[in-house]
Amino acid sequence: METSSEKYYMLLEQLLSEMNNIRSFDRDRFISVLTDLCELFRISKGVTEFYTNEEKERLGEGEIICDYDNGKGGPAIIEHRVLTKSQAVIKGTIYRPEDEEPLSERDLQRLDLIERQLLSFVARNRLASAVEALGFYDDFGFKNRRAFMRQAERLNSQGLLKGRYTAIMLNLRHFSVINQDIGRANGDIVLRNFYKLIAAIADTDGIISRLGGDSFIVLIRNELLEHVMSLLRGVPIYYDKENERRVLVSASAGIFKIPEDFNFHSRSAIMDRMLSAYLIAKTEGGESITFYSEDMIKKKGEEMRIIQLFEPALSKKEFKVFYQPKVDVNTGEVIGAEALCRWQHGDNLISPAAFVPVLEQSNDICRLDFYILDIVCSDIRRWLDACIEPVRTSVNFSRKHLIDVDLLHHIIEIIDRHGVPHQYIEIELTETTTDVEFRVLKRIVSGLQDEGICTSVDDFGMGYSSLNLIREIPWNVLKIDRCFLPADNENDQSVTSLMYRHVVAMALDIGLECITEGVETTKQIEILRSNHCRHAQGYIFDKPLPRDQFEKVLNMHRYYLEKILSEH
Repeated sequence: METSSEKYYMLLEQLLSEMNNIRSFDRDRFISVLTDLCELFRISKGVTEFYTNEEKERLGEGEIICDYDNGKGGPAIIEHRVLTKSQAVIKGTIYRPEDEEPLSERDLQRLDLIERQLLSFVARNRLASAVEALGFYDDFGFKNRRAFMRQAERLNSQGLLKGRYTAIMLNLRHFSVINQDIGRANGDIVLRNFYKLIAAIADTDGIISRLGGDSFIVLIRNELLEHVMSLLRGVPIYYDKENERRVLVSASAGIFKIPEDFNFHSRSAIMDRMLSAYLIAKTEGGESITFYSEDMIKKKGEEMRIIQLFEPALSKKEFKVFYQPKVDVNTGEVIGAEALCRWQHGDNLISPAAFVPVLEQSNDICRLDFYILDIVCSDIRRWLDACIEPVRTSVNFSRKHLIDVDLLHHIIEIIDRHGVPHQYIEIELTETTTDVEFRVLKRIVSGLQDEGICTSVDDFGMGYSSLNLIREIPWNVLKIDRCFLPADNENDQSVTSLMYRHVVAMALDIGLECITEGVETTKQIEILRSNHCRHAQGYIFDKPLPRDQFEKVLNMHRYYLEKILSEH
């Protein structure tokens, strides 16, 4: 008996309508119509299979969908297999009970038409999913930058983005070390679990996307920001099935809270602001979390201007050397000086605090250090030729120099080119933070000492390896940072006083010359004397002086301590 044509066409029309309802596809309605069609033709089961390629089909690794099965079984009456242009395989099979009356030729044609429409529908949906995966996910299944921007644009079009959402660019800190410690496979698990953790917080109206490697971008509601920041500061991530092994993961991050008046004029508008904050977070340390602000952009603009002006300033000799005397606190004798750089740009004298940190972001700081050493050697040579007795002058060298395998040769070449006796030069080097830098520093200091060039460790106490630094490296001079020098309102039993006392005693006991920086008051002079630190550098004697003024100090050769102490 043939099925009712009227009911068939009505259900077919409903099925086609549901399959082509792209904007609001109702799966429950679709299954309901499909069920009515199966019952109309007395079908027992319908199965659709999808494989991304023929090899996956052979292995049985695909997606098998059974939207109707009444449990009555039976043989397959219609089977279709389609190989798409993209080499995907789509198969459809319809089953019917053996005890049912066979279908007429017309009904078989009708059923075949329905099956081909269903396969076309599945192919179209799988193609849309493939396009989605290709366009909005990376090769590892993480949402990508395009997905992030789509979500941002969607929220913006709905009037929900501005004033309500925060964008974050982050990079997991020291993740290469984690990979080394636990293996890359486990590292990948950590990466994915961290991603899932943020994704769970972001929920459906936010997003986390992977830029590549261990870098991500996040869009979340403002009220979730504090929660996410707590994870960025450090969160334990498990990487085994038993949840027993875990590592602490933290991140550097640039954060942009999208304001109410934000002009979302282009896709890069949010990315640029996140990136600006992120780059500062990566370079300035601290918590490694930086919020975007217009002041920050102004600062970056000033830094770019310094970078652009550096080369012409160097060629025009705008960088000047100022000399700050080092004084014996018992006699007032000038026993040395530190060469300090100032930038004379037009009528402005620019402090090192404004340009040195910028130059230290590149190797420009190394060029400046060699430039200063060259001027110092030229000045000493001129003083010697004029029968002015020089003092040992220290020149600061950045940690950046430690990558220069020929540093020792370069320093000696400059000194010898000016014919300056080596005892008049002292090279100041700062503390290191890595084992590699430590070994290089030890080689450089030993090499300088072999050449009769004095070396000093600058800002002692500011780093993390101070004691090992003076135990392993043969310095001549220990410069004690002002942070160890007690203030006038501290008694001799304060923590700072006790630390200063022991640092000086330790330095003297192991044979180091000791000098304290930042000495500004009469009481601090008395502290140096009582602790047997003979040498001081600070404003109580003089600020850094231009060359002509410092020459007067050299000619005077000493300060009148009684007069200075009475004035302070």
